[in-house]
Order: sequence, then structure tokens, then C-alpha cells
Amino acid sequence: MSNFLFGYHIGVMNGPIVSIAHELEFSGNSLLEGLVVSIFIVGAFIGSLCSGSLVDKLGYRRTLQISTIPLIVGAVLSAQAHSLQEILLGRLLVGLGIGVDTVLVPIYISEVAPTKYRGSLGALCQIGTCLGIIASLFLGIPSESDPHWWRTMLYIASVPGFIVALGMQFAVDSPRWLCKVGRWNEAENVIGRLWGNSEVEKSFEEFQSVIKYDGSDVDSSWLELLLEPHSAAAFIGGALFVLQQFAGINAVLYFSSLTFKDVGITSSALASLFVGLTNFAGALLTLNLIDKQGRQKLLIGSYLGMAASMFLVVFAISSPLDEQLSHNLSILGTLMYIFTFAIGAGPVTGLVIPEFSSSRMRGKIMGFSFSVHWVCNFFVGLFFLELIHKYGIAAVYSTFGGVSLLSAVFVKLFINETKGCSLEEIELSQSTNISVKEK
Repeated sequence: MSNFLFGYHIGVMNGPIVSIAHELEFSGNSLLEGLVVSIFIVGAFIGSLCSGSLVDKLGYRRTLQISTIPLIVGAVLSAQAHSLQEILLGRLLVGLGIGVDTVLVPIYISEVAPTKYRGSLGALCQIGTCLGIIASLFLGIPSESDPHWWRTMLYIASVPGFIVALGMQFAVDSPRWLCKVGRWNEAENVIGRLWGNSEVEKSFEEFQSVIKYDGSDVDSSWLELLLEPHSAAAFIGGALFVLQQFAGINAVLYFSSLTFKDVGITSSALASLFVGLTNFAGALLTLNLIDKQGRQKLLIGSYLGMAASMFLVVFAISSPLDEQLSHNLSILGTLMYIFTFAIGAGPVTGLVIPEFSSSRMRGKIMGFSFSVHWVCNFFVGLFFLELIHKYGIAAVYSTFGGVSLLSAVFVKLFINETKGCSLEEIELSQSTNISVKEK
């Protein structure tokens, strides 16, 4: 539900922004239109930085419930907006909640999931995001004929927030967090319910080993990110998101509707639907592959596929080909790029960072990594069109292909395989410089 909401808010402004601008009297001002869409990112940046400290004190269940407050209030405020200031505040609040959720949901899943299924369950995040984008596109269709439909769409955005707030009341807290705050009896009950009573003793031994080595995370500080081994994890986490964003995914998604127009698909909603379904198909494949093939293989294969796709698009638009063939190859390259992104670079990046982060600093490392993600996301969106106008699409897409190749090399050098290993086994193996053995 959290990632569905994330996807929904990515897509919700695509169609109705023209109607919103007209009704709130800033029509024709492209800067203000861009601000209404992108202030969401500012909120997400702040939320991602706050998430680590909140979860250390309150745990995942309560923090995820609290994060629904800005999500619900922001959606309702946006839906009722009668001025530019009101819709900006609403979008900022929504971003704040999304920033917290995008950090904590992958960590929460990694901490409650059985080791055997941790990858597949983590990949559900990407599926939720895809479904949210597709839902926003379908619900956005009436906005083409009804100039006030955008208010209904934003009211609908509050519903998943209520579902998360209510649903988390019946969910368990992370057994790892319960142990760190000394609530061992509750942790024993949760482990028995989630993983089976036979796992309680072994899990407690692993938790105690990590707490003895690393300490509780309740008193952890942001400054510890400057110290080993946390600094290495923060560097790798931040670098993975820098590479992911500068490999061009958001720019390609933005530009895809123009690519589709070249082959006669003039409806931006239909073009976006093709993109959304391709993304969804890749995410479904990840669900099946991630715990079989492992994280490293999927990431490397994903980035190599993205590079090949970008170079195919560059070839299509730079070579003296038949115009129709050139357009068709551009479409093929764009869809291949989105599909291969959805197999690895999309879902696996957010999943693997909690796995190689220490128990003590997991929330803060993930918060830092996602704050880097939002900064890069903002700047790619800000400068992409300007770079296209200045250097041409072939040069920009070639750069995206080059960054994708660099990303594959980075993953090979810095990401160890973590499939089949518990979070504690991964952390203790890193602390003793023993390579993690796949199971």
C-alpha cells in the first residue's frame, strides 16, 4: 500500500496538471507547474532524513502509522486547494510521508521476512509502485474531459493512507527492533508467529551476537556514518542511488511519451500505460528470480541491459535508417530499458542496502541513501530538457548508457551476494571480513 501510494503520486499529476494550473490561475507558468510536481521531492528528501531517527525511537509499526498523517492530510489539502500555496503545502506534506515510507518499508520487510523469501517479499515494493502508477493513469483518463476531476483523484490518494494506518495496527513490529529495545518476550512471540517456534533460539543467539558486537541502535548518532564500517555502507548505498538516477530512468520515463508520438501513439495516457505495463512485467520477473539468481547477478544484468537499450536508441536516431524503422527501434530500446531497469536496478537497489547495513545504523544508512536518491532525482529532472536542447538526445542517452556500464562495474566490485543469508550472518561476516557464503 505504501509503495502503491508512492507510484500513484508519481503519476497523479501527469494528466491533470494543465487543469490544476488553469483553475488555480498559474496556467502558462511552466516554472510554477514544475514546482507543483517537484515540491513533492523536497518533502521526500526531508522525510527520508527524519525516518532513521524516528524508527530508532518508535519502531517500524508506529512510525509507518505516523507517516500516514502527512499522507492523508496532504492529499485532502491538495484536493481542496483553492490557491497555489495550498496545493504546494499539500504536495510537500505528501512528499514528507512518502520520504519516510520509501526508506522504512524495504527495511521493515527485510527485518520481518523469513531469510528464504526476503528478496521476493522485498520486490513487492516495486510491484506496488508499478500498480500505483498504472492506477493513476487509469483514474486520470476522465481528467481529459472533466477539468475538475483532479480533485477526485487527490481525494482517492488519501485512501491507501487510511489502509496503512489501520493495517499496521494488526501487523507485528520487527523482532530485531524489539530485541534492541529489550522487549525479548514480545520478540519471541513475533518470531514464533513469523518464522516458526523452531527458529526462536537460533534467532535470539544471532540477535545477541550482533547487539553485543554493534550495540543497540536506540542511542545511535548520525555522526557514526563517518566511522567504519558504517561509512562504507553509507558510501555504497549513496553511490548505488547516484548511479541509478544518473543512468537516466526518470528522464527516459519522461521522454518516452515523445518517443511514442513519433510512431503515431499520440495519447500520452496510452504511452504511459505501455511503459507502466512493461515496468510491471519486469517487477513480476524479479519476484521469481531474486532469491534464485541473487542480488548481484540481477543488478549487473539489469545495468548491462539498460546500457544496451540506450545504445540501441542512440543507433536508431543517429544512423541513416528508414524513418519508420528508426522510430520502431527507438520504441524497442525504450521498452527494453524500462524492462531491464525493473528487473534489477529498480527493485534490488532499495532491497540490498538494508542487507549490507549494520543493525545499529540500518535506518540512518537507508535514510541517507534515499536522501541522495531524491537530490539526484531532482537535478536530473531539472536539467534533463536543457541538456537535450544543448547537446541532443543521442549525446544524453549515450551518457546514460555509459553510466549504466559504470554501474555494472561498481556492483561487481562492491556488492557481495547476500541471498540465503540472515541479516545477522551478513553483518557478522562483514565485521570479521569473512565472505558470506550463499545458501
